[in-house]
Amino acid sequence: MSDSLRIVIIFLALSLIAGAITGNPFYYRLSYLWGLLILASWLMSFFALRGIRVIRKSRTYRSQVGQIFEERYEVYNTGRFPRLWIEVRDKSGMPGSHGSHVVTMIRGQEGHSYLSRTRLMKRGVFTLGPTVIASGDLFGMFQTEKSITTENKLLVYPIMVNVQSFPNPPGLLPGGEALRRKTLTITSNAAGVREYEPGDPLNRIHWLSTARRNKLIVKEFELDPLADVWIFLDAEQSVHVEEEVPDQFAEPKELWRKRFVFQLPPSTMEYAVTVSASLARYYLEKRRAVGLAYSSASLRIIPADRGGRQLGKILESLALADSAGKMPLESLVELQARHLPRGSTSILVTPNASEKIFHTADLMIRRGLRPIVVLINTDTFGDSYSSSTLADTLKAIGVPVRVISKGDDIGAALSNSQKPIFSYS
Repeated sequence: MSDSLRIVIIFLALSLIAGAITGNPFYYRLSYLWGLLILASWLMSFFALRGIRVIRKSRTYRSQVGQIFEERYEVYNTGRFPRLWIEVRDKSGMPGSHGSHVVTMIRGQEGHSYLSRTRLMKRGVFTLGPTVIASGDLFGMFQTEKSITTENKLLVYPIMVNVQSFPNPPGLLPGGEALRRKTLTITSNAAGVREYEPGDPLNRIHWLSTARRNKLIVKEFELDPLADVWIFLDAEQSVHVEEEVPDQFAEPKELWRKRFVFQLPPSTMEYAVTVSASLARYYLEKRRAVGLAYSSASLRIIPADRGGRQLGKILESLALADSAGKMPLESLVELQARHLPRGSTSILVTPNASEKIFHTADLMIRRGLRPIVVLINTDTFGDSYSSSTLADTLKAIGVPVRVISKGDDIGAALSNSQKPIFSYS
């Protein structure tokens, strides 16, 4: 019960008591006034949300950490009578959402709209709703609410940094033979022709064969003789470290500066995800086939492929990755390494500084794979283990190593200009 309604009820009770004691008709008329006021307010609140529609629109439902997500709210009054005020409450789980707003004086058959901007500070999938609309009477005695559900979801990709250079072991397959595997991308290896199927791009039509057979014929291609690149992300819960930090939205003014620079949370998992996403883009831009494997709540393996669509698959998978896995990285590599062709590049991204990583890299070399290790230095995240000993041991057997510490410029750390030596003997 609102304070204003409580006050009106008290006045109504006092008027009735005074009328009963004195018998003066004035108090009874005053009681009727208070009663009519309560009834009119209730009717006003009852019809306040009738004919009100709220629509949330966005130009895209995929974005990246650090970017600004824009969403337009449109509030329509489809009834004849005006609405004094409508409160829109955004109940989505997106951190730092600024969608809540109060719209005043909406005339009949009209609508108001406003724009909401949210700085995305966390990766993942967020439901854009539910949206709660609230209104009431003129005197604030009664309030009514209605929840509007939505199926729209926002997918926030992890942030990617620019990698200028990275250890790139020779990726040619034995004998330089082409992979006998069909691909949707155009390569220099033509495998043959076939009949056109709906969805085939027009630039793959072989016009000479089309004219000869009097029907559309398209070219098929095979992958270039470059070995795959596989990124193994360590998502085992026991090896990751995360520091507690205050709310990132405590100072909202900082989020809207033109030169705002996003800082990764002090979490080894966030650093590992950013490294994986950045390296995936780096190799895909070099026209290498990239695959991803990690085991968090469930085992996730994305077969190696090329092109922008593959980058989208990897980023979508990394957006949902968390450090809740039970499978050690060495078990994940053992599970997948037997299916990798010899000469493939395998990147291990892990905060684990134990000897198991050394044995895993040594096993991969023996199987003809080319490992690269990116170590997230847990010593800088408040843990007692340092990655320097493992890094030196790996370098001693010719395995390229990059060490990432908290607060490092990840792009610069990965783009270490020191030329690696590939022995893999």
